[in-house]
Amino acid sequence: MNMKLMPADSRPREKLLQRGPGALTDAELLALLLRTGIQGKNVVALAQELLAQFNGIAGLLHTPAEALKTIKGLGPAKRAELVAVLELARRALAQQMQEKPCFDGPQAVRDYLQLQLGARSHEVFAVLFLDSQHRLLAFEELFRGTLTQTSVYPREVVLRALHHHAAAVVLAHNHPSGSTQPSSADEALTRTLKTTLALVDVRVLDHFVVTAHGATSMAELGLV
Repeated sequence: MNMKLMPADSRPREKLLQRGPGALTDAELLALLLRTGIQGKNVVALAQELLAQFNGIAGLLHTPAEALKTIKGLGPAKRAELVAVLELARRALAQQMQEKPCFDGPQAVRDYLQLQLGARSHEVFAVLFLDSQHRLLAFEELFRGTLTQTSVYPREVVLRALHHHAAAVVLAHNHPSGSTQPSSADEALTRTLKTTLALVDVRVLDHFVVTAHGATSMAELGLV
């Protein structure tokens, strides 16, 4: 149905203004960003098609702008807006962690790591560098690997911690397989980094295993 022919309270923009964003489906929220559909397909139908093709809103927003060029109806402006939305979310969460101790709001850490790493198709090992109050100093992706393995060099982690004058770190890596269960290799790596960083008086507070659907804290499992 043409959007103009829909009842006013069923159109995404009017529905949001009257009932709040929580009343909208993912497709309706995405339609607000896209604004227009294409010939023969209204904007909500286009949004639904994109969500189906890219495995939901997270998959779509994590898709590089270059990869969206092949999609009919997504011009440069729309591609840029989708990328900008994800970057704004990352920066908002980073700001929260810079202004107050990370573990005053552990869900913010999980959300931030999922936005950064959750949809990657290859393994990435990253570190949150924290000050003595456990506020975020920097986030760095230090190592990238294949689908199943990343080589992590403790010396490089130590050097980056010293560079940022970090008092503590939170380790994180993703599992492209979708499993949030830490492996025996993850446990061994955590022990190695904890011992190595302790030599320069830097604490390992946690190690998160991240997927598109969640992030498991190894500290909560007693593995840190």
